[in-house]
Amino acid sequence: MSKTLRIGLFGYGIVGHGIYEILAQNSGFNVEVVKICVKDRTKERDLPMENFTFDRNELINDPTIDLIVEVINDAAAAYEIVTASLKNGKNVVTANKKMLAEHLAELIEIQKQFNVSLLYEGSSCGSIPIIRTLEEYYDNELLYSVSGIFNSSSNYVLSRIFKDNLDFDIALKHAQDLGFAESDTSLDLSGMDALYKLCIIAAHAYGVFIKPDKVLNHGIQNLTEHDINYAKEKGFRIKTISAVMKTGDGSVTMFSMPQFIPKGHKLYFIENELNAVIVEASFSDQQFYMGKGAGGHPIGSAILSDISANMYEYKYAYKKYLNAKKTNYSTNIELEVYLRYFDEKNVQLFQFDKISERYYGQDFNYVVGTVKLDNLLKNKTRLNSADILMVWTGKWKVLG
Repeated sequence: MSKTLRIGLFGYGIVGHGIYEILAQNSGFNVEVVKICVKDRTKERDLPMENFTFDRNELINDPTIDLIVEVINDAAAAYEIVTASLKNGKNVVTANKKMLAEHLAELIEIQKQFNVSLLYEGSSCGSIPIIRTLEEYYDNELLYSVSGIFNSSSNYVLSRIFKDNLDFDIALKHAQDLGFAESDTSLDLSGMDALYKLCIIAAHAYGVFIKPDKVLNHGIQNLTEHDINYAKEKGFRIKTISAVMKTGDGSVTMFSMPQFIPKGHKLYFIENELNAVIVEASFSDQQFYMGKGAGGHPIGSAILSDISANMYEYKYAYKKYLNAKKTNYSTNIELEVYLRYFDEKNVQLFQFDKISERYYGQDFNYVVGTVKLDNLLKNKTRLNSADILMVWTGKWKVLG
């Protein structure tokens, strides 16, 4: 612990800047940021230029750098940086959820082969330490489900719509102005950001590595006043919920989509940039975790925790993944949903089973009924087209 930990930092945006500030203010860490690798040569920065480089290999190949911290937006570039660093014998901390969701199984094998550590608490749910909690506290616990609000941008927008009666576009602009949403909001509003986090969390909860394209996700980009009014009339709020759950046969199922949240629900008052995770288990029952999910300092705090853990040579054990009894992924469930649409062919396409509520109007129609998850997955492209919004009611069951 007396040795100075020398860090090579990739990225100096909101998160990278937050990490640098946190490390500079934390006198308890014997840490030095040797160099910061950035892409934009023209951008003005608040540090002297000698602190920066534009050549990634300067950090990856520097034998005096002990740890690579990667916080860039580009998932493809992040993959190249992380894999090259690991293969060069360097431990890595990353927050790139897309890169991890798509390559986690491969990255685990690289860690093993080169005897290095890859930590990524900052990739999922911001300041909530959910990954290490699932790894350590729930390593032998029988988990029933892990679910919650994993994306701050969509939660901020939905909070301002339902709490403050703002229009969608105005709420989104506020989120961007505050740094809770990127200028390109497509990943957040489409649900893809939450989906990537769900895939990472599922790996640590159950030891399953499911590619994002195999999991149902549906966003809020098509939310209209009709859906908002329906929810308000029923006493609901809408939240983007991601969930991985045990089914009756021991398999797990997972999806990410908007959900109607009743007033008595734990997630009803989770507002703005907050994230929340509900863990249900056999022995510990239900536990609730809440914290800020966006911003340089909240995510920086999770990365700081990984840096500290690295100093103690911590590695994820992946006990559930290495367990001889593997957990299977199943889509053989049925969900109760609200579907707002215009063309009646959509109800036929998704093959609704039992319909409990139906409305025909001049501008829009909706149904509430049950539909198989398999049917939604087969028609994901249509589900995410511009004239449709689907909201889960929270009810589901395993099919025989």
